[in-house]
Amino acid sequence: MASPLAFQLSTNTTSTRAPPIGQALNWARRYVPTANRPLLDISQGVPGTPPPPALRDALSAAASAPGVFSYGPDEGEYELRKAVADEMKWVYGGGDGGSDQVDIQPEDVSITSGCNLAFVSVAMCLAQQGDEFILPVPWYMDRMTLNLLGIKTVVLQTYPEDHFQPDPERCAKLITARTRAIVLVTPNNPTGATYPPSLISSFAALARSHNIALVIDETYRDFIATGPPHYLFHNSPSSEVASNQPPSWSWRSSIISLYSFSKSYCIPGHRLGVITASPNLLPSLLRIFDCLQICAPRGGQRAFLSKPTDDPDATSLLPSLRPFIAANRAALSARHELFRTHLPPRWHIASHGAYYAFVRHPFVGKDAKEVCQRLAQEIGVICLPVAFFLDKEGGELREEDRYVRFSVANVDDERITTVCERLREAEQAFGWELDG
Repeated sequence: MASPLAFQLSTNTTSTRAPPIGQALNWARRYVPTANRPLLDISQGVPGTPPPPALRDALSAAASAPGVFSYGPDEGEYELRKAVADEMKWVYGGGDGGSDQVDIQPEDVSITSGCNLAFVSVAMCLAQQGDEFILPVPWYMDRMTLNLLGIKTVVLQTYPEDHFQPDPERCAKLITARTRAIVLVTPNNPTGATYPPSLISSFAALARSHNIALVIDETYRDFIATGPPHYLFHNSPSSEVASNQPPSWSWRSSIISLYSFSKSYCIPGHRLGVITASPNLLPSLLRIFDCLQICAPRGGQRAFLSKPTDDPDATSLLPSLRPFIAANRAALSARHELFRTHLPPRWHIASHGAYYAFVRHPFVGKDAKEVCQRLAQEIGVICLPVAFFLDKEGGELREEDRYVRFSVANVDDERITTVCERLREAEQAFGWELDG
C-alpha cells in the first residue's frame, strides 16, 4: 500500500470530477464475460476503425523522417497551417465550388497537441481565476478544465424538450462583468445535438454585442451531412450567408474555433488539434504553447504534409482523405439508424449526432447513474449516465437525470443490435417499474 502524501494538493485538482470513463470501467469489473456473452463497451467516443492505409503509411514514414526529432515551431509547421486553412475553406464552403467564399488564412491557424490542449490554451488566454465562462449543460471535458484553472463555469441549462439545443436568450441573462467567453460544442458531446447555423449565428451576435469570445469546439464537424457547420467564416454576400451571420460581420474579433484530428482521421493517439482565431491572439497563445507543449508532435504534422501516391502535385494528404471521412460519416449515420430501429420502444432518443445518442431510460424513479451501474455489472453494457456530465449531487430526481450517453462509433453493427437486445433484457432483469 502506498504511503500517504506528506504534502498538500491543489483544491482546484481535488475538486475536479474524476474522468468518467474510468468510473464506468470500474463498474464493469464486476461483470464476468464469456465467449458467448462478451462485455460491450459503448461508453467512450473513440473511433472504431483505424486510419486509412495512406495515412498509416505516412505516419510510419514520418516517425523516422529527418528533422522530426527536434523542436518545431510552437504554432505548428507553416505548410500544415496552410493545408488546414485550405481544407477549412473546402469544408465551410460546402465543397469544391465554395472555397473562395471562406476567409481563413494560414496565419489564423495554430496546431496543438490535441483539442483538449487547444481548449486549455484558449481558456488560459482569456481568463484568470474567478472569471466566468458560460457552458451549456450537459458538458464534458471543458468543465473539468475550467475547474482546474479556477475559472467559474456558469450553467446554461438545456432541456430534453428542446433536444438539448441551447437558448441564446437564456444565455444573455447569464452574462456579467466577469464573463469572458461562451463555449459551444457542436455536434455536442455528450448529447450528440448538432446546432444549426442560424443558432450559432445568434450566439456569435450575442458574444460580439458583449465584447466576449465565442469559443466553438468543432471536433465532430466532419460528421455533419446537411451542409457547412456554419457560415461565420464566409465573406460571400449571398442571401444564405447573410441570413446566418450577424450584421456587419467580421469573425476574427470574437470567434475562436477548435478542432481535432482524432475523430475525423481516427488517430486519437497522435494528439493533433487546431485553433483557428485572429492572428492577434497568437502572441498570447505562443506563451502558453511554450510552457505546455512547445510544439505539437512533429511526426503527425509531417504525415499530413506527405503527398498522395497518385497526386504528386498535391501539397498535403488532406484532400485525398475526404472520401475516407465521407465513408465514415455515412457509416455512422447508418449505425445511428440501426440503433434507433432496434432500441426497445420504452427507451427514447432525445438527441443524436456524430458519435453519440442521448437516450432516456424507462425505469421510473431511477437515476441514470444507478441504471448504468447495473447495466455494466449485470448486463455487460458499459454506457455513461448524464450524472457524469453535471455538477448535481443528490437531491430530487429530475426528468433530465434519466439520460444515458451511448457512443455508436466504437462498436460494429452486430454489437449495436446486441446492445439493444440487452437493454430489452434489462427491463425484465432489473425488476423495476417501467414507463407505461
